[in-house]
Amino acid sequence: MSSVLVSVVAFLVALGVLITVHEFGHFWVARRMGVKVLRFSIGFGKPLWTWRRGADDTEYVIAALPLGGYVKMVDEREGEVAEEDLPRAFNRQPLGARFAIVAAGPVFNLAFALLAYWLMFIVGVGGMRPTIGEVLPGTYADQAGLRAGEEIVAVDGRETPTWETAVIALLQGAMDRAVVQLETRDDAGRFQERLLDLRTAPDLVEGAQMLERIGIRPWRPRVPAIIGGLEPGGVAAQAGFTVGDRIVAADGRPIDTWDAWAEYVRERPGRLISVDVIRDGQTLTLEVRPRRLERDEQVVGYIGAAAEIPEDMLAAMRTEVRYGPIEAVGVAIAKTWEMSALTLQMLWKMVIGEASVKNISGPISIAQYAGQSASIGFTPFLSFLAIVSISLAVLNLLPIPVLDGGHLMYYLMEFIKGSPVSEDAQLLGQRVGIAVLLVLMGLAFYNDLTRLFG
Repeated sequence: MSSVLVSVVAFLVALGVLITVHEFGHFWVARRMGVKVLRFSIGFGKPLWTWRRGADDTEYVIAALPLGGYVKMVDEREGEVAEEDLPRAFNRQPLGARFAIVAAGPVFNLAFALLAYWLMFIVGVGGMRPTIGEVLPGTYADQAGLRAGEEIVAVDGRETPTWETAVIALLQGAMDRAVVQLETRDDAGRFQERLLDLRTAPDLVEGAQMLERIGIRPWRPRVPAIIGGLEPGGVAAQAGFTVGDRIVAADGRPIDTWDAWAEYVRERPGRLISVDVIRDGQTLTLEVRPRRLERDEQVVGYIGAAAEIPEDMLAAMRTEVRYGPIEAVGVAIAKTWEMSALTLQMLWKMVIGEASVKNISGPISIAQYAGQSASIGFTPFLSFLAIVSISLAVLNLLPIPVLDGGHLMYYLMEFIKGSPVSEDAQLLGQRVGIAVLLVLMGLAFYNDLTRLFG
């Protein structure tokens, strides 16, 4: 199956699951509160499948545009309501009931993330040990005394068994502009405490990779420049490269490692490269022109080829985090809270200009991430679903009219003033909310296209 098809399928599965969870939250609580539900729709636009069931003859719909969904309830503001249905109209429910129905969507998304993390930690989360491969001179990491070969075992007292956990902990410190306390272990097993001063590093969460700006390059195996995989239809495949080719020279310059080859390609976007390879004992010369790709605010070359990495090189660096069913509950709750707070903090940093709006991703990027995680395995895809579910919950709780958070804001105002917000005020807020969403959607699509086409 091609990478594009995998991305599309994974994207549709992810959207279907997360939208269903969100809308089911509204639906389930509305039914428990006695509100009559007319329609439960996954997607917008033309219905593709429709069926009815239940005492209320609720219509269930799967529609053509899978970028959202809705639950339509009996409501006097949206049309005439039969006399017998008036007690079950949404607008006639007590304030607490209306608040619960609207809040249920984001709450169910958070609950799904918690369940996904719980399952992940029971199955086991694999990753690479956070071992430092290189410390760049004059950087924050160098000033902290970090050295190549050290493993980061804890950040501010939190254990970091994998690079993912270490990066998230360091990102939190970067956004807080704090002095981060690291505990490291060297090759001899000796533990050291390092103080990483990020108080003057407001730009770490923007653009370029955070670790690189801190001055850390993760450990990578020193492997020969042998092609172990090719992206179907990619630049390298079209140029005639095959799996097993050993690259020995580029434009007449000797190439001895994959890192040297990858760096050579990255530095030459759009430029023709003459490559000498050994295939079946014979030397061949191929020509390849790396595609221009924007990555971390830089345009780099990309050909769609991966290294052949001997399994024994990676085995010693791999680790797996696994918990029992009871212990995993607490860990999952902590992880959900951590990622929710991090998402909210990142949004705030973008609002006040301390983080780049280029961090906003649209459907194209999300589809790519979905495909990549699904290709790796079940656990990475679960992690992807949890992160996106948390993002949906946080975004929907923002006090923007037309979002769930906007309605909750109106209900809080109603609670304070003792009467509902006027229809004129709600209509004005709705227009503002739609404008804000259109700007955000346009920015997300622009970022997607920029990443895709450079």
